[in-house]
Amino acid sequence: MSLLLACLAIAGCASHSVPLRDARQAYYAGDLRRADELLVKASSKRSRDADVLKLDQAMLHLAAGRADEAERLLREVRDRFDHLEQKDVREATLSLLTDDTRRAYAGEDYEKVMIRSMLALSNLMRDGSDAEAYCLQVDQKQAEIIETGVPGEEENPKLGYKRVAFGSYLHGVLREASHLHYDDAARSFGQVAAWEPNFIGVQSDLQRVSAGVHSAPDHGVVYVFALVGRGPYKEETAAEATSNALLVADRILSAVGDHTLPPTIAPVKIPRVVAPVNEVDGVYVAVDERPFGVTQTVTNVNELAVDQCQATMNHTIARAVVRRVVKKATVYTAKDQMKVDNGLLNFAFDAAGVVWEATESADTRCWGLLPAQIQVTRIELPVGTHQLSLGPARGGQPIGPANSAAVQVENGRNTYVLVSYPTREMVGEILTATP
Repeated sequence: MSLLLACLAIAGCASHSVPLRDARQAYYAGDLRRADELLVKASSKRSRDADVLKLDQAMLHLAAGRADEAERLLREVRDRFDHLEQKDVREATLSLLTDDTRRAYAGEDYEKVMIRSMLALSNLMRDGSDAEAYCLQVDQKQAEIIETGVPGEEENPKLGYKRVAFGSYLHGVLREASHLHYDDAARSFGQVAAWEPNFIGVQSDLQRVSAGVHSAPDHGVVYVFALVGRGPYKEETAAEATSNALLVADRILSAVGDHTLPPTIAPVKIPRVVAPVNEVDGVYVAVDERPFGVTQTVTNVNELAVDQCQATMNHTIARAVVRRVVKKATVYTAKDQMKVDNGLLNFAFDAAGVVWEATESADTRCWGLLPAQIQVTRIELPVGTHQLSLGPARGGQPIGPANSAAVQVENGRNTYVLVSYPTREMVGEILTATP
């Protein structure tokens, strides 16, 4: 009975999404100071959420022009998530007795890859010294994730993961900018074309690097990177235990102890990735008061997150089923050890078991300030100062006021611009860099 009471005392906490909603809404409203205050306050109270809070803070710092601070936080969480990929037996056991919110959050697959993507972007907007290395890490990490697969699955569901093309794209941009490594750039752009066939801009990139010409004489290039729309988040939902999920659960149960699946399983609580409906799907660009075009998607984060969630759904449900079985077994074991044969006491044990199961919460911790899409456009311009205007777009048409910034174009060099449009209103500043 003492074990049962102890487990009830450490039952799962409330959903992650509620306490942080105000901070994220403040960010979307452009109130970065208020968002920062709320994130700092949340981090002092929710130690298990520290890493996802740092990820949100990194996005805030990047939007505000503090690329160095964003890079520092992203690097910390990258290293922490890498460390947490090593199995912690104590935490794994504890989570079976409560729920996954008791475990240190090790990040979803898409988050691990996007950390490296945002590291590359943050470093690019600082001095670009490590941007190429971060780009290579994007591809290395997703290959590692796919190869590792999912425990308990006979077939690897991650083999169908769509690849993140942003790392290869930026790597190609940087190799081309050297004016020496056009062959490397062509390989990277070729990878982008294979992974993101709807990104039509890469075809022009391939033609250009094949000719070995970065830009015309007395011209330079401006790359506008845009973080567009509100990205994925998680919510709790009840899921039926499908036959495939039960097969996975049975394999996990065989590995963790002498447990068997009951004939029926009630719906279990699991996290589900949600892609918000966004009013903005691009950023329109004008140069010196002349329309240029709209940014194009090189990585669709929402699509990536939802597809990965669906691909690993059987394993997610299976873990929840295993947790349910282990809890029931714990109650039965406690009753046997205490030789419970009194009707009232037996009812008390069963009631405690029901309460124990009811206290479960799905783990909805997530990187809540990711964009829906990473987009880009390339503009070749004469050397000199130009006025760049950027505004929200939908269906290729402007849907809100533009924001402007002066950009300096240097002969044969790249200038990088970064802007965030999670909604119709720009968040933070227009960042510019010529590393």
